[in-house]
Amino acid sequence: MSQQDSVSTVQEGREAEERTEQLADFVVPPSRLEDTTSLKGEFGAIFGSHPAGVAVITAEGPDGPVGLTASSLSSVSADPPIIGFSLQARRGSAALVAEADTLLVHLLDSSNVAIARAFATHGAPRFGDAMNWRQLPTGEPLLTDVGRVMRVEPLARIKAGPALVFNCGVLEILGSEPAGAPLVYHQRQFHSLSESTVAEYQI
Repeated sequence: MSQQDSVSTVQEGREAEERTEQLADFVVPPSRLEDTTSLKGEFGAIFGSHPAGVAVITAEGPDGPVGLTASSLSSVSADPPIIGFSLQARRGSAALVAEADTLLVHLLDSSNVAIARAFATHGAPRFGDAMNWRQLPTGEPLLTDVGRVMRVEPLARIKAGPALVFNCGVLEILGSEPAGAPLVYHQRQFHSLSESTVAEYQI
């Protein structure tokens, strides 16, 4: 990266940071976030060993469709249906997704690992001829190879340090059937769950 590109990236990051602060319904005061730099390594190790489901979040941006891979998705409430996730919306797709009025949340299965990699890799081709997708009448880009999809709207955006934490209400279920074995993210790699991974104890 040239010095000019580096300066441009930093400037874009600052502008996106300012926009996300304006978007936020609540900004956690910096004074509430103590200097915890010493915990970074152990914190990363703890969550690196904590398997997480994989989702791709898409939206219609000002210049076309955008999307990203997320492993922070969680169920907040079933009645009413509310989900949560977080983004570091400093630049690129994350900043554009953060600004969208509605989003599509695609819950990925092992057959969708190529999609997960494409949306997790900076500069990888997305929404091209090699990817099956279509635009919904409401504008969002739908990845048609994914079986479990929700259309959601942000209810609250909370700015906490570099993260923008979302609570989103579910507007529609566009698909609820899995497209294969579950896909999880663990130790910086994608894994497929199978019957051999089932523990004896059942809830």
